Formats: sequence, structure tokens, C-alpha cells
Amino acid sequence: MSQTLFTNARLIDPDAGTDTMGALLVEDGRIKEISTQASENAGFSFTSVIPDSVVRVDCKGKCLAPGIVDIGVKVGEPGERHKESYGTAGQAAAAGGVTTIVTRPDTHPPIDTPEQLDFIRRRAAEECRVNVLPMAALTKGRAGREMTEIGFLMDAGAVAFTDCDHVVTDTKVLSRAMTYARSLGALIIGHPQDPGLSNGASATSGKFASLRGLPSVSPMAERMGLDRDIGMVEMTGARYHADQITAARALPTLERAKANGFDVTAGTSMHHLTLNEMDVADYRTFFKVKPPLRAEDDRKAIVEAVRSGLIDIIGSFHTPQDEESKRLPFEEAASGAVGLETMLTVLLRLYHAEEMTLPTLFRALALNPAKRLGLDCGRLTAGAPADLVLFDPDKPVILDRFKLRSKSKNTPFDGARLQGKVLGTWVAGDRVYEA
Repeated sequence: MSQTLFTNARLIDPDAGTDTMGALLVEDGRIKEISTQASENAGFSFTSVIPDSVVRVDCKGKCLAPGIVDIGVKVGEPGERHKESYGTAGQAAAAGGVTTIVTRPDTHPPIDTPEQLDFIRRRAAEECRVNVLPMAALTKGRAGREMTEIGFLMDAGAVAFTDCDHVVTDTKVLSRAMTYARSLGALIIGHPQDPGLSNGASATSGKFASLRGLPSVSPMAERMGLDRDIGMVEMTGARYHADQITAARALPTLERAKANGFDVTAGTSMHHLTLNEMDVADYRTFFKVKPPLRAEDDRKAIVEAVRSGLIDIIGSFHTPQDEESKRLPFEEAASGAVGLETMLTVLLRLYHAEEMTLPTLFRALALNPAKRLGLDCGRLTAGAPADLVLFDPDKPVILDRFKLRSKSKNTPFDGARLQGKVLGTWVAGDRVYEA
């Protein structure tokens, strides 16, 4: 029996919505007991007997929270191992306080068969120091013409089904896939975007894009894509999650869907919560993401939607790209940015700006994604897995992209002055990272 006692910790409990001083006891990979009652004996009192042999971790007043569950992580295997491997992704995740990564199927080739999924699971088990849950493609080859073997893929371990940014345009194919998914209880993850409007766009329509001469797309493309997907949910009754809501105009549709009782949740990205279109400045391609960065009014609306609970989940949408893919004219450069290692530190900007409390932040980073996937992690409760992150929210940091553990270094936050540092990460009670 292995035990670890965390004392003098600032416990961030997203389920209870509390931020209190206390202690936490881990036994055999799970949280055994939590105490917030101060005493003179080793810091806090427990009903459990604490032997002298227990491993003690003095948190020194820093924050202890559930490990982050990151939905929508791109790993380069198979096909693009030079951009990111499961080994480097695991190192980056652990250093960023991410204890579970949910991987996307937009690989080369796409993950659309049980055999490919089995390969991913074995590679992750061999190389990755954090939990890995794979998603599978919704249609074969992500081509939008024929649905995958959803039942067999679920048996092989797929936790959700998505074609990522390849929007299924044939609604008959989509309706069949969603109807079949509903019969199995499978989760469909959509990318709300009208592909006709957004094709070839690299910026959001408006004055900034016009002045820079960039091909752009209206935020209405997101609203129209979400309207269609919600209509399909109403028709089929499928479980649905919108991967990224980034525009204020899409929020009323999401609100109506939830009010109507549909099984719908939504996420957004760390970049759309902390950056806006002006950050692109003079064609800085590290700021090119998909969907493109929005106006400041949109950013504020999305922050408020996360705070109110309308948007459920925040993800890094970790998308490694090599230098050759980014060192191109803005229109031709690849979209995406790495975020596994930087997400928590970057999102603490919202905490320091008093736009979000720490329990609210971890509700969207840990609790809600775990709930949506039916996992028992993401919370500080007795019996939950001891997937934990210890961090100092006030530690000054100047981000250096060349020190990131990811193989690719395409972060828009290179050189940024931030506050917040991960001090330690535990998966099932085992320490996988120490600063």
C-alpha cells in the first residue's frame, strides 16, 4: 500500500467551487481523504491513521488541483512523428499539468479502423507518461462519404468520433452516422463552420483583415455551422460536442440548444480566450490558428460564456507544426499552435485579470471534460484517481519556446511575460513531473 500526503495545500475544487487551504491523502493511486481542518499535528487532521512511512509533500501554500483533461490534442503518430511523438507529447503534457490527453484522429493516415486505434493505444502505453484516450474518425478517411465502423472502434477504445476540421457536408451521411452513434451512446464532436464560407480563409472578416489584405471569413460561418449541427442533433438525438465556439454570434444558438434539453456541450480554445485578431500584427504566422482569432468583443463574450457555464470545456487544441510549415506567407502558412505545456500558465492570465476564478477555470479544464467523457477524474473527491497538478499561480515566467518539450515550437506566446508555473504533476498517485 503506497500513500502520499499533501499538506499545506491551497485546494482548488471545481466540483464544489471552492478554493481553501487543506491537506489531501492519496492511497494506491486514488484520493483517500481530504481535510480542511487545521491542527498542530503535521498540519491537518484526518480520520485515517497516517504512518510515519507515508511520503509527504509540503505544498507550501501553493495550489493543488485536479489534473487537466485536454480534449483535441494532435500527436504526429502515425505519419508526422517529426512534429510530435507520444513520448514528447507526454513530457509536454506532464510539464503543463495535463494528466489526460484526448487525441484527434487527423493523422496521416487518419485513425479510422480498429487496427490503427490499437496501434495508437500501444504506442501511447509504451511512450507516454500521462493517460491517453484516442478519438476516431467519424467517416472513412475523414472524407465525409462513408461512416466508419463506430461500434468496432468503440470496442477498440475510441472515446469520441470526429472528422476534426473536415466538416461533413453531406447531411445524409451525417444523419446516418449520428443516428447510429446515438444507438450506441457514442459522442460526436463537430467543428462548427460553414465550409463554403470558411474555405481558404486565414483571418476574421473586418477592418483588420481588410487592411492586411488577408482572405477572411465572417463569424457567421461558425453560427451557420452550429445551426446545422444542432438541427441534426434535434433530428437524430445524438450526443454532440462542439469543439470550438469562438464567436459571440454562435452563443444564442448554443443557449437555445441547451434550453431545449438537447445533449449538447461546447468547448473553446486557450488561444481564443487570451488573444484577439490584433495579435497577428504584421503577419505573425505563429498566431494563425483555426478558426482564426476573433475581435476583442468576441473574446470577451467567450470568456463570459465559460464563466457562466454556457461553454463547458477549454482545450489547448495542441497542433504541432514544424518551422517549414510556419515560415511562409501568412495565407500559405499552416494553422495551429502547440499548447499542452503552456495552457495552464497562459490561462492564468484570466485569473490575474479577475475574469475567472481558479475553481471556474478548472471546472472547464478538468471537471467538465471528464464528465463529458464519462471519466471519474477531474475532481478532488475521495475515491477519484489521484491525477493532480501542483502549481504556483503567481510565479513570474518569461516563455521561451526553445525550452518547450514538444518537438515543434510553434507557440504564439514566445517571449511573453506570464504568471504561473507548474511545480509537479501526478498520474494515479505517481509523480510524472517535478519542476
